[in-house]
Amino acid sequence: METEMERKGEVDKEKTTKRNGFTIYLSIIKEEFLFVLRLVYGRQPSLSSVTIEFSERLTYFGLATNLISYLTKLMHQDLKTAAKNVNYWTGVTTLMPLLGGFLADAYTGRFNMVLFSSLIYLMGLILLTMSNFIPSLKPCNKMMCLRPRKIHEVVFFLALYCISVGTGGIKPSLESFGADQFDDDHSGERKKKMSYFNWWNFALCCGLVLGVTVIAYIEDNVGWGVANLILAIAMAITIVTFYLGKPWYRYRLSKGSTLTPLFQVLVAAIRKRNLPAPSDPALLYEVPITHKSQGRLLCHTSSLRLTTVTKVEETKLILNMIPIWLTSLTFGICVAQGPTFFVKQATTLNLKVTDNFKIPPASIIALGAAGMLVSVTIYEKILVPTLRKVRGNERGINILQRIGIGLALSVLAMSVAALVEMKRLKAVDNELIRKGKTGPLSLSVFWLAPQTIILGIGDGFALVGLQEYFYDQVPDSMRSLGIAFYLSVLGAGSFLSSFLITVVDHVTEKGGRSWFAKDVNSCRLDNFYWLLAAMSGLNLCIYMVLAMKYTYKNVQRRVIVTDGSD
Repeated sequence: METEMERKGEVDKEKTTKRNGFTIYLSIIKEEFLFVLRLVYGRQPSLSSVTIEFSERLTYFGLATNLISYLTKLMHQDLKTAAKNVNYWTGVTTLMPLLGGFLADAYTGRFNMVLFSSLIYLMGLILLTMSNFIPSLKPCNKMMCLRPRKIHEVVFFLALYCISVGTGGIKPSLESFGADQFDDDHSGERKKKMSYFNWWNFALCCGLVLGVTVIAYIEDNVGWGVANLILAIAMAITIVTFYLGKPWYRYRLSKGSTLTPLFQVLVAAIRKRNLPAPSDPALLYEVPITHKSQGRLLCHTSSLRLTTVTKVEETKLILNMIPIWLTSLTFGICVAQGPTFFVKQATTLNLKVTDNFKIPPASIIALGAAGMLVSVTIYEKILVPTLRKVRGNERGINILQRIGIGLALSVLAMSVAALVEMKRLKAVDNELIRKGKTGPLSLSVFWLAPQTIILGIGDGFALVGLQEYFYDQVPDSMRSLGIAFYLSVLGAGSFLSSFLITVVDHVTEKGGRSWFAKDVNSCRLDNFYWLLAAMSGLNLCIYMVLAMKYTYKNVQRRVIVTDGSD
């Protein structure tokens, strides 16, 4: 006769068996569901993020590349002041993602940050449109005036910096949000994510090309108000499209401040700097992040109550990236010359493509985008597949090698820019000074093509490499901030460019003649470009040493077997 306890045990066993069977059933359903998701995710949701990126870059480059012309022609600023204002705005715009990325990772989540920032961006475009359509907000009542209205300056710069704030939230969150749609534990999706960064930049370049050609042409020949209205409508459409995809996105939950634990680690490292490092390396492991041999000081912090070994290792990852970030700044300085001095040089040259058609000066930047498109396409479709077979590495070449190629091309670009400027100044001396000619030079604007294309090809290696580097090497909880680190290279480069202009202007003015004057024909930009080439060359040598000693983050992943369809 069975006891009550035995009967109860059999019932519990039966329940457990049913529960385990149900769990297995749910597991099968989950795997089938994930298979379907992989057919959808990483394509449509990531496509949505690429689309809104196209619209945002169309707007940004449509404004940024022609901004110096607006400031010098409509607001009558001298070249030095206008270049600084462009660099300040560009710098703020590309540094704001540091704040936006932090808030997205820590508090708001990436989707909410993109949506909120897009609305601020749209508000900036609406203000810009109003400043050119409403009579009381226009620069002047007359076609020409010596100084624009103060109210126009206030509204104009308020609108620009609203766009900066909007960009600060969109750029880091949108790109990492798109990358979140791919599963790193799935080999097929992991490869697609590598391609995602390349095609992200392909969309970026398409927006850039249309911005510096079609939008710039409308600004120069139809009006800034019409151009701004078109950009506002395009942004509004993409915001609605992005929001409609909300049910289909993959989301990562925000985990609170990611920086506070890092500061705790640094404080703990200082307090316990005299303690010996653990003798057993196994004590350093808490999550599957490879322990770094660098940062012995930080190893002492694991016994502090407020820190964990995971946070110690994540802090090492961040500190390990700082030298690479610093040596990338000269590339950011070189990139800053494109929308400022390159465009202003173009205004003095022959802009005719045919007898009846002139290109806008800002359109010269499109050649840089073309160079980037070509380099990204060749890299993705030819170089990487070939090197994968030769080297047996799924990346082809490592990330830092890709960045290094871009840095080397920046040296070449600045050297070519200096040689072309020497030729342009000879044409100025021959045509404008000796012969007394007025108007543009006979020298074609396409003399600026080589330096612009080389710098664009460099973008395809350095900037895309920096995108992947910072996204891949930061701790998983700081992915949006990782994208912001890449953008901060451009922002810091813009501020450093303004600082360098100020220093060089001050030093050369003491020598008798400043390299920077009111108009570009009186400047010595050739000397400035040679200086940038020398700085970039020296920086490249330092970068190569750091890259050879760099230890990559190595995270253990679950291996998911895929079929040939992936």
